[in-house]
Amino acid sequence: MTVRETNKKIVGRLQSILLELEVSIIHFIGCFPSHTLRNLFYRQARIKIGKGSVIHTGARFFDPRHIIIGDDTVIGEKSLLDGRAALTIGNHVDMASEVMIYNSEHDINSEFFTAIEAPVVIEDYVFIGPRAIILPGVTVGAGAVVGAGAVVTKDVPPFAIVVGVPAKIIGERRNKKLHYKLGRARLFR
Repeated sequence: MTVRETNKKIVGRLQSILLELEVSIIHFIGCFPSHTLRNLFYRQARIKIGKGSVIHTGARFFDPRHIIIGDDTVIGEKSLLDGRAALTIGNHVDMASEVMIYNSEHDINSEFFTAIEAPVVIEDYVFIGPRAIILPGVTVGAGAVVGAGAVVTKDVPPFAIVVGVPAKIIGERRNKKLHYKLGRARLFR
């Protein structure tokens, strides 16, 4: 290995260690019983959080720098948001507890089991039920509903209702003119 390659590996390893330290601190901050304090620290970690949005306690993040959360959005307790590639969550999105959104996975057919990253987009007025999983490269269209425990492996059209493993469309939201606000989040969640 050349000196240049060695230096590149050392710098990469140090950056990885610093990121892991940052993610550990953010996880610790996620246990504070104050939305205001948590959001302040999350913003310092470069998570873009819109006006009136709340991230409940126990949220976990992978590389927060690429996460954008719109206005009036609620992220449920113990949710996992992967920021290794771009993660964009729209306005008025209601994510229940323990939702996992990933935008990086391993290529199981790769000789070296390499990582594949693809952005995830959750558009406005989406509801995601508890313990749903959204995988890399997925766009969940405006007004869509993802049922509890669903595993979303491909795009969800606007206003579709999907459930199951893998998620399949079972219906469509009747009201297409959504203008609601999610209301005040619970104070100590």
